[in-house]
Amino acid sequence: MKEPATIQRPILWIHGEALGPANPALLAHPGRPALFVFDAALIESNQLSLKRLGFLYECLLELPVTIRRGNVAAEVLAFAALHGADGVVTTAAVDPRFAVISAAIAAALPLVVLPVEPFVTLAPDSRGRNDLGRFSRYWKRAEPLVWQGFDGPSPP
Repeated sequence: MKEPATIQRPILWIHGEALGPANPALLAHPGRPALFVFDAALIESNQLSLKRLGFLYECLLELPVTIRRGNVAAEVLAFAALHGADGVVTTAAVDPRFAVISAAIAAALPLVVLPVEPFVTLAPDSRGRNDLGRFSRYWKRAEPLVWQGFDGPSPP
């Protein structure tokens, strides 16, 4: 297996935790083939609402990515083979499935996981934790920090 530093022709695995033009993989390797895979098992288990799927899809339409549905690791590896890639570059994620999928990819090809700049840095809550569990709890704490430094009124 090649060392990540020797990857010359990577493909980019874009996932739901870094859907934006500032994705470190997209910035580090402009013009390289990029793939997002809607995880069929996750969709079929009804863990993603139609609203969330629509949001993900709308975000993806603004990125230079190919979109597929299926087993994420298998689709990433097939995409890599299609493009003659010698490795995969992605960004870090907190989703526990990320580790499982990453291990499956790394068993076949070198995998480089780039760090992601946090949207905002939250101090631990009153119990000393930052495990907010749901986006609504995160946003309740993050939104005031997001709007700091902007001129004009904050949104309602």
